[in-house]
Amino acid sequence: MAVQVTNYQCPACNGPLQFDGPSGKLACEYCGSTYPVAEIEAMYAEKDAKAAGNMAAAEAKRGEDAGEWNLSGLNDDWGADAQGMKAYNCPSCGAELICDATTAATSCPYCGNPTVVPGQFQGMLKPDFVIPFKLKKADAIAALKKHYEGKPLLPGVFKDENHLEEIKGVYVPFWLFDGEGEGDVSYDATRTRTYRDGDEEVTETDHYDVYRSGYVAFERIPVDGSSKMPDDYMDSIEPFNYADLTAFSAAYLPGFLADKYDVSAEESGRRADARAENTVESCLRDTVRGYDTVSVRQRHIRLHRGEVKYALLPVWLLTTKWNDQNYLFAMNGQTGKFVGNLPVDKGKKWRMFALVYGVTAVVTALAVLFPGGLLNLLGM
Repeated sequence: MAVQVTNYQCPACNGPLQFDGPSGKLACEYCGSTYPVAEIEAMYAEKDAKAAGNMAAAEAKRGEDAGEWNLSGLNDDWGADAQGMKAYNCPSCGAELICDATTAATSCPYCGNPTVVPGQFQGMLKPDFVIPFKLKKADAIAALKKHYEGKPLLPGVFKDENHLEEIKGVYVPFWLFDGEGEGDVSYDATRTRTYRDGDEEVTETDHYDVYRSGYVAFERIPVDGSSKMPDDYMDSIEPFNYADLTAFSAAYLPGFLADKYDVSAEESGRRADARAENTVESCLRDTVRGYDTVSVRQRHIRLHRGEVKYALLPVWLLTTKWNDQNYLFAMNGQTGKFVGNLPVDKGKKWRMFALVYGVTAVVTALAVLFPGGLLNLLGM
């Protein structure tokens, strides 16, 4: 039979307190301290009141204005750089791409459409920063080939050398968000130990009210500003090393395309808020240690939104169409981190199945016809 016991903690050593019948007090089995029941109840009532007060203060702060994202630093003055820029539009997926005058855009990096048409270079914000490409096209092709290794059911078009050469270096637009976050979180935590007492297995569970509050400053939370680029892809190839972040210059564009943002900084701010809140909560949770279980009871996060900057970050892209479905591959052009999904050629799958099934059937038939084994069949 199992007995479930819930204890108070000893103020002296945090050991479990148990009621001692003869003395009428709560006694600690570790340090021997004893306490009147009323004293411990009053202490826990005070703790509960303090926690409630802290949460009320946090709630009051939460109601304060956290401010909007500061977009005043963004500008559309390209200066002399505008003279050497041109734009392309993809009539298939709507991508708007910019590049320097010497770069030829022969196909869209997002949908693979071979037709892109000249567009008007206007109405575009000038980036504040850029991280230049560190990895070359050959590095991206080598990464793709490695990704294809050991995948016999991959359609042949994916491995075609001419197709691999179509990989393109694209500067993807990112909004970088600065700010601060405050958090107040209450947790329910437990520690449990099990031991035998005679014929009984006893499980003691100590319950704790854990409260954490803290402050986190964050810089350059990245959120991609392209609706054509899947957010999970961009999250997967992060992080970028901001040590290479430099003031934007059109001198970094020759040979590459740059995607024009089509998700505004205001719209992207919602993703930045979510990432900032998750960061604050994660930092607070990391300080709650030494418990068997921890669950959030109440959570209040308040953000102080700061400046927003616009940056172009390097990505190698290749789009492959198979059975009317696009497959996109992306590689961080700075670190080499790679992501991409692959289809299965059903024709190859069934041919391989038929081959394996045929060989198995022959071996099984021989085993039935010649129970003495293949060695007897061969006269050995």
